[in-house]
Amino acid sequence: MPIAYRRERWTTPDGDFVDADWLDDTASSPEGTALQTATAPGPACAPLLVLFHGLEGSSRSAYSEAFAGVARARGWQFVVPHFRGCSGEINRAPRAYHSGDYEEVGGILARLRERHPGPLLAVGISLGGNALMRWAAEAGASAAAIANGIAAVCSPLDLAAGSQAIGRGFNRWVYTTMFLRTMKPKALAKLAQYPGLFDRELLAAARDLYEFDDLFTAPLHGFRSADDYYARASARPHLHRIRIPALALHARNDPFVPAGSLPVDGEVGPCVTLWQPAAGGHVGFPRGTPPGDVRAMPEAVSTWLAQQTGV
Repeated sequence: MPIAYRRERWTTPDGDFVDADWLDDTASSPEGTALQTATAPGPACAPLLVLFHGLEGSSRSAYSEAFAGVARARGWQFVVPHFRGCSGEINRAPRAYHSGDYEEVGGILARLRERHPGPLLAVGISLGGNALMRWAAEAGASAAAIANGIAAVCSPLDLAAGSQAIGRGFNRWVYTTMFLRTMKPKALAKLAQYPGLFDRELLAAARDLYEFDDLFTAPLHGFRSADDYYARASARPHLHRIRIPALALHARNDPFVPAGSLPVDGEVGPCVTLWQPAAGGHVGFPRGTPPGDVRAMPEAVSTWLAQQTGV
């Protein structure tokens, strides 16, 4: 069954907005009888799975729809809150989103906790996973009042290492080009909203994500430079502070997250579980013959979250 969403728009404290897409399993039987409510596939007390997408992702990313399908099969509620500017409409404020946006993640989760009486689970993909882990570390013991468990999938927990990896060789030629193809126009649309926010010519000439972050991401979000942004926003140095069940899943052959940059057992706290299989790529982990079943990873992550949190 195709994934259908119902969109909500939330006003943020700074007068901007966040668009959240809820799994909407409204459907009709051959007799025209509604099978489920428009709000969610499960009852109000069912677990709510929150997915924070990756760089330039959305509720329509393949991994989002794969997690939505798993949530639907389990009878869970599911929602994808979009980072600023990623829902198909440019946001209002003189900012965008970034890998260490833990305050945004915290505000979204707190809002969802206020309205959801059942268990709340969260998954972050790539960029979204680093921000989610940073939130859990900053929240410490208080995170347990918001979320029952979290998982980060293929997340660059060492942002400097990730930036270097995506800026070299094939990654630079293919993936850097792909990301900048959407990121630059969004940045220029932001400049049209706020003239003088940054140097247009320098940004248009940016050749990789490091240069883009140095000119746009870092200064717009209170960092001195890309290096300062990577150092302060990376979750890896803070994993020992996490006090709720947390999974960090990485394939050791991820082209964006070098194996040498992955956390090791001695630097994480007892609440953090490290899964580091030899293969899987970046947010891949296909099962079966190529192109493979993309639901293998979401099923494994959801099962881990259910087991750790008793849902």
